[in-house]
Amino acid sequence: MGIHPRLIDAHSHFDDVSFDADREQALQRAHNAGVLEQIIPAIKAAWWPRIKQLCKQNSELYPSYGLHPMYLSDHRDEHLTLLLNWIKQEHPVAIGECGLDFFIEDPQPALQQHYFEQQLQVAEEQGLPVIIHARRSVEEVINTLRRFAGLQGMLHSFSGSEQQAHRLIDMGFYLSFGGPITYERAKRLHRLIKSLPLDAILLETDSPDQPASHHRGERNEPAFLPEILQTVARLRNQQPQLIAEQTAANTRKLFKIRSPLPPDC
Repeated sequence: MGIHPRLIDAHSHFDDVSFDADREQALQRAHNAGVLEQIIPAIKAAWWPRIKQLCKQNSELYPSYGLHPMYLSDHRDEHLTLLLNWIKQEHPVAIGECGLDFFIEDPQPALQQHYFEQQLQVAEEQGLPVIIHARRSVEEVINTLRRFAGLQGMLHSFSGSEQQAHRLIDMGFYLSFGGPITYERAKRLHRLIKSLPLDAILLETDSPDQPASHHRGERNEPAFLPEILQTVARLRNQQPQLIAEQTAANTRKLFKIRSPLPPDC
């Protein structure tokens, strides 16, 4: 039996209903691929209880609670009060998925900004990192984060510029990468992966979304994370084991998680 690197999927919506039929099998496939832990970010208040239940049943899954900018029609101001109470009771590893998305139809930027800032305020008060979604909005996200000095977190599926990347790293943020980097045409992302310090990089699948190029059109799942690892290793001309160890260490550091001891091989 080959020994896989120990990987952590830094951003997986493993609570998604698309996994309802085969979640246990998908979890086993992830374990077989060396993906032993996952961070599970929420997108709307109605789904927080199912993430809570899932993570209670599986100690290697870590919850994060928040309000995603793409689901504005589902959010209410009272959800922000509920979020604070939920955080105090449930002790998640992070706040999110939150952020700004100006790519969607009718983005309502002022309303997005309101929910984003309120969640950053909760994170600051509770001493938790944030999981940030930033699409066509990286500059606006950076400008907002400047008002919350000392806050840490990750920008998931980062797609900003190299300059923006280094500004975020200087502010204490990590950048996470997944399926998009595996596409041959993603030259700008490839240059970015080569240029960043390894201690600022996380690996993710964003399951069930954003599959790697070999799984185009399929449901994405955490078991595919080694393909992201191999792409990063190839682009950086570094050993996959080194990348796996450092990105897992980065994820544990950011979310203050203590991984269980590896099973005997």
